[in-house]
Amino acid sequence: MANRIMLNETSYHGAGAIREIVSEIQSHGFRKVLVCTDPDLLRFGVSSKVTALLEEANIPYQIYSDIKANPTIQNVQNGVEACKQAEADCIVAIGGGSSMDTAKAIGIIIANPEFADVRSLEGVAPTKQPCLPIIAVPTTAGTAAEVTINYVITDVERKRKFVCVDPHDMPIVAVVDPDMMATMPKSLTAATGMDALTHAIEGYITKAAWEMTDMFHLKAIEIIARSLRGAVAGEPQGREDMALGQYVAGMGFSNVGLGIAHSMAHTLGAVYDTPHGVACAMMLPIVMEYNAPCTGEKYREVARAMGVKGVDAMTQEEYRKAAVDAVRALSRDVGIPEKLPALKEEDLPFLAESAFADACRPGNPKDTSVEDLTQLFRKLM
Repeated sequence: MANRIMLNETSYHGAGAIREIVSEIQSHGFRKVLVCTDPDLLRFGVSSKVTALLEEANIPYQIYSDIKANPTIQNVQNGVEACKQAEADCIVAIGGGSSMDTAKAIGIIIANPEFADVRSLEGVAPTKQPCLPIIAVPTTAGTAAEVTINYVITDVERKRKFVCVDPHDMPIVAVVDPDMMATMPKSLTAATGMDALTHAIEGYITKAAWEMTDMFHLKAIEIIARSLRGAVAGEPQGREDMALGQYVAGMGFSNVGLGIAHSMAHTLGAVYDTPHGVACAMMLPIVMEYNAPCTGEKYREVARAMGVKGVDAMTQEEYRKAAVDAVRALSRDVGIPEKLPALKEEDLPFLAESAFADACRPGNPKDTSVEDLTQLFRKLM
C-alpha cells in the first residue's frame, strides 16, 4: 500500500510572515477576498493586522465573521451565501480552527455546489473540485487546520460534531506568524497547545502511522513539551516555538489520522460546548493508559520526547507510565482541569455511541467498543 503525504503548496513561518499574504494574492491573480474570521478577533483588532495590508495594497475584500467557537452548519451556510454575494475568488481565513474549518467548508461547497447540504460532507466526501483557494492565517497554536485536510462542523440539531476529511480542502498557503498569536489569553494558549500535543501523540500511535509521519510527530512532541509552559507564561520564544510545533504536528496527523481521544473530545464539545483543546487534554492521559498495551515500544519515545530522563533503563511498564505521567503533569501545569463537572451519568450512552461513530475512532491503535468508551468517559466524573 502506498503512503500519501499532502501539505500546503507554500507555507511561511516566523514573525512578520503575514506580509507575504499580499504577494501571494497578487501572484495568483486573485481579485476579491472573503476574509473569514471570528467576532472576537475583529473586536480586539487581530484581524485588522491582515486587512490593513489588503487595504494598503488596494485588494478588495469582504469580512465574514458569523462563526462560533464550535462552528455550526448554519455558520457554513451563511458563509456560502456571503461568499457568493462578495463574488470572492479566494478566502483568507484568520483565526483558530473555527475560522479555518468554516472557511474550508465554505470553499468546498462553492467549488462543489452539489454538496450544499453540509451534512453530506461528513467523512470522506467524494468531491470533485479543489475548494476555493484558501490562505490560512492561524491565531492559535493548536489546531494546525492550516496544514490539514480535515475540518469539524457542529450539528446543533443532532447534538454532534462531524469530521470531514477531504484532500480538496487543503489551504494553498499557510502563514504561521507568531505575532498573530501574541494576544492569546493563557487559558486559550494552554488549551490549544494541549490540542497540538494530542495531535502529535495520537498521530504517532495511530494504526496508519509510518516512518515519515513518526518523524513529524516526535519532533512536535519535543517542541511542545519544552515550549508550552513558557508560552502560557507569555514568553515570546515559547509562543514562537509553539507556532512551529503545532504546525509540525499537523504535517503528520493530517496524513494518518487520529484516535479516540479526539472522538471523545468531539462529543464533549457537541454536548457540553467544552472547548476542544480542554476536552482533548482531559481525555489524552486517560486514553493513553487505555491504549498502552497496543503501542509496542512507542511510549518510550513519547516519554523521551516529553523530556523524561533515563527511559532506556526503564521496563516497558515503567516507560509507558512515565509517558502518561509526563503528559498529565504538563496538562496540570498549564491549568487544564482533570474532571468535567457537567458530565452526567444519564448522558453516557449518547456520548459513547457518538464517539464510537466518530471518524477518528477507527484509527485508534486499540480496537474499542461502546462499553469501553462509556468507562473512559466515566473517568472524567
